[in-house]
Amino acid sequence: MVAWLTEALLARGHEVTLFASGDSACRAPLRARWARSLRETGLDQVGSAFQAVNLGDVYRSADEFDIIHTHVEFWSFPFARLVETPTVSTLHGRLDLPELLPVYRAYPDIPLVSISNDQRRPLPGSRWLETIYHGMPADLLAFSPGPGRYLAFLGRISPEKRPDLAISVARRSGVPLKIAAKIDSVDRAYYEAKIKRLITPPDIEYVGEINDREKGEFLGSALALLFPIDWPEPFGLVMIESLACGTPVIARPCGSAPEIIRDGVTGFLATEQDELVAAIGNLTQLSRHACRRDFEARFTADRMAAEYERLYYDLVAEGGVTRDETARRRVARPTWFNTGS
Repeated sequence: MVAWLTEALLARGHEVTLFASGDSACRAPLRARWARSLRETGLDQVGSAFQAVNLGDVYRSADEFDIIHTHVEFWSFPFARLVETPTVSTLHGRLDLPELLPVYRAYPDIPLVSISNDQRRPLPGSRWLETIYHGMPADLLAFSPGPGRYLAFLGRISPEKRPDLAISVARRSGVPLKIAAKIDSVDRAYYEAKIKRLITPPDIEYVGEINDREKGEFLGSALALLFPIDWPEPFGLVMIESLACGTPVIARPCGSAPEIIRDGVTGFLATEQDELVAAIGNLTQLSRHACRRDFEARFTADRMAAEYERLYYDLVAEGGVTRDETARRRVARPTWFNTGS
């Protein structure tokens, strides 16, 4: 997401410096403290220690920038109060964990962006500026007219994603299911104990983790994406990836799903297993062209960048520089950094 936003802002004429791992692929100037992403080096479980060093690099350079835009949850909050350059933080994770509430309540003045309206519910007292939905490059995943040969499950093997429910629904519907998902170290035991025994090719097939290039074929060849989540999903990028391919989504109405999926137009929202099975039988009522049109209207990277651009101008104006002056000087230089994932 950070790379796509960076590229879209560059295309709109902004100067952007990216603070991320050295293996990040982006046209923006890159300041990398670490050569490789933390996840690939197995250090993601202690990522907060590395974020502290990264944040030190960012805020030592604060005077170079008009806006600092962070994507590392609450880790930047203490730093943001120490510099004059405004910081805006996009929160990407769940916010309903009780142990996190005291942290966010200690920094009610930090400007925040949510990635869905549902995400912000646990923190009504925070300084929410806007909800800005994620966006992807319009040409990243191609439209497929379908109709598709199987059901798809894409993302992560974990209890809250409910791959077990996806398998059960697929079996009851009589439609094959292909699972393309990563297994993080914290979820390995769950996979071994609960999911592995349910994989029975060819009706239930596990294809492993796939990259962006492979996603187009995987999703475009699917009849529908199953998204039977059981947690307050903050956004769910896989849903808009599916819509970009023209593939409708069958989801449980948890978290952001009712905001992303237009029930009866780009997919179906259903809570119980019987309803999910019935939704598969109703997929012929949906238009794959309508799914793609909805993606192009609501979830492109350029739309996302335009919304952030307006937000940056407003924050700069709060600091005494008008929007016209900022545009004329072409000094809107947002800074991003991610967790190296």
